[in-house]
Amino acid sequence: MGEFEDAWMDEEDDDEGEVIIDKGSDDEDEDEGKGKATNIGASNDDDDDVDDANVNVYLPGQQLAEGEVLVPDNTVYEMLHQLHVEWPCLSFDFLKDNLGINRKTFPMTSYMVAGSQADRAVENKIYVMKASELQKTKQDEMDDESDDEAFDDDPVLEHRTIPHSGSVNRIRAMPHHESLQIVSTWSENGRVYIWDLTQVVAAIDTPGVVPSKESLKPIFTVDKHGRNEGFAMDWSGANQKYRLLTGDIAHNIFLTVQSQATFVSEAQPFKGHESSVEDIQWSPSEDTVFASCSADKTIRIWDTRTKKKPQISWVAHDSDVNVISWNRLTDNLLASGSDSGAFSVWDLRGVAQSSATNPPVPAATFNWHRGAITSIEWHPFESSMLAAAGSDDQLTIWDLALERDPEEEAVMAGGGAGGAAVEVPPQLLFVHQGQQDLKELHWHKQMPGVLASTALSGFSIFKTINS
Repeated sequence: MGEFEDAWMDEEDDDEGEVIIDKGSDDEDEDEGKGKATNIGASNDDDDDVDDANVNVYLPGQQLAEGEVLVPDNTVYEMLHQLHVEWPCLSFDFLKDNLGINRKTFPMTSYMVAGSQADRAVENKIYVMKASELQKTKQDEMDDESDDEAFDDDPVLEHRTIPHSGSVNRIRAMPHHESLQIVSTWSENGRVYIWDLTQVVAAIDTPGVVPSKESLKPIFTVDKHGRNEGFAMDWSGANQKYRLLTGDIAHNIFLTVQSQATFVSEAQPFKGHESSVEDIQWSPSEDTVFASCSADKTIRIWDTRTKKKPQISWVAHDSDVNVISWNRLTDNLLASGSDSGAFSVWDLRGVAQSSATNPPVPAATFNWHRGAITSIEWHPFESSMLAAAGSDDQLTIWDLALERDPEEEAVMAGGGAGGAAVEVPPQLLFVHQGQQDLKELHWHKQMPGVLASTALSGFSIFKTINS
């Protein structure tokens, strides 16, 4: 079935985190945009010896001068852990658990599912993972010396794997409750599989429990897309209704609903997009409304009672719209990320009042990323905060409620080679780096401020000092 490789890394050869420039280092490694990580996730005696006067904050876009190298600033993470699996995972999701909501104490525990992108189709699998003993990795001066050993404890990873037909383009967990672990996967073969992983999770939690063979098979297959693969997929969280939307590269969106003991896919698709459907989001407040985005540069708002055309449609970006996220706390806000690297925030009240002669204008647009936006998601506990990931190997955290402060900006971004300045938007709170080819991020909905991200180089699970 395959095993995890070096599941939790404490080595010195991985790059991770927001980074600082160490002008005094003799290290010859000058990989731009990466941190020269040493003992990631723990305090490091060598870093303590760095003269603060010779340290500058590194910002993406700056050039390193000769002799300058990057080292991570582990003091900006409350927690930072890395996970490497045998195959890269394009997509993952957190599983809801029964450990409580609003968990803030360490060590932490998290359940996740992920889908592989193996070299050969027959080697693909679903990973079901439990990461426990996720210790705080930032040691404060006030921490008791007796707690020092806790910082050195390695996290514990327990996992099960399930064979999967084809690479997993996207995986999503049904959000309703922790007692039933329903998960869907979008396969490269054009099928969407629905799984009941309840027994598999129980087997991780309870020694000696062995999942039945039937529990390792899909409980339903959505075959309406034919051989057209896709990426867009979202479960409805409204009114405990088990409803799944899936969109493919042939412009079609299909609705699958629970019907007594099984699921049923409706025969008629939602049609309107003129290119590949890239992402789908159910409305957090109206159980018949959802949004979709497409490579045709548009975002469309639909009502499930009308399949022939969307209720609202507008051109959102000047390139493919890759991802969208609907704010669960302020339901008139929708965020979108594009292939150009820009992401925008839309006030749907203004969009609804727009017209052909008066097109909608985003409430905000940010052009910080230098590569396509691959993932975007609103903070589940803070209505003004969101995170975005891009193919430029950056994961950024934003607070849209922040405004420009000239005094604080006076020395915001000097420093790199040649003193080249980089303008930092006041809403930008944090830049997480070190993962190569970022694919997807998610906030943990039961542990405020905890994020995880997947990339070709593996997973990170972390909490920053300002998230």
